Amino acid sequence: MKIVVIGGTGLIGSKVVGKLNDRGHEAVPAAPGTGVNTLTGEGLATALAGAEVVVDVANSPSFEPSAVLDFFTTSTRNLLAAEQTAGVAHHLALSIVGIDDLPDNGYFRAKVAQEQLIKQGPIPYTIVRATQFFEFIKGIADTATEGDTVRVPPVLCRPMAADDVAEAVSRAAVEAPLKGTIEVAGPQQFRFDELIAEALRAWHDPRTVVPDPHARYFGSELAERSLVPDDGRARPAATHFDDWLRRSS
Repeated sequence: MKIVVIGGTGLIGSKVVGKLNDRGHEAVPAAPGTGVNTLTGEGLATALAGAEVVVDVANSPSFEPSAVLDFFTTSTRNLLAAEQTAGVAHHLALSIVGIDDLPDNGYFRAKVAQEQLIKQGPIPYTIVRATQFFEFIKGIADTATEGDTVRVPPVLCRPMAADDVAEAVSRAAVEAPLKGTIEVAGPQQFRFDELIAEALRAWHDPRTVVPDPHARYFGSELAERSLVPDDGRARPAATHFDDWLRRSS
């Protein structure tokens, strides 16, 4: 199949392209750097010609609430319209576990809006919701740092490797459209503060992690299970945190 990967040059997208090509499909990376701009529509018609599946793993260049909302809604509308014209049979989008219950997070609100457009749109779809990536741990710690202290809510999490996210997306892309949502999560459950503390120790980072129930996660105060899927719903990923951490260190 010809499968166009929107955001195909990024962290997840480049892995998805590689995995699909390894399976014998024609995976085409589409991004502004390849001449495809979903915000303006530039290059979309040419890129989607002959495509059976479109995988959208693109990310907003800005996390400012109004900018990120505009990015996901505008790009999704443009994509769905171009897909309908091109006769695309399956639209797949990557999203995030737990976004429905955190309205204070502007990024999550934008992803909810994106999902609603897809569900109401003309193209049969699959939404893959993933938990936080191991690769984002340092960035999360940096945003939560005050001086030498990292304040993190002691809530549950099931993070996963970016490679496993790409594997879940790649598998779903070549299956029939689900017209629904798949959730994927790491194979282990942690407390968020303990996870970050373990990573910082492995990286010889001297900062101190302090559990703070009122510490906000990108604008939201988290409940105990805000970041984890409902029990039994998520497909478990393969990579354990210790193995990933050993490689990253």
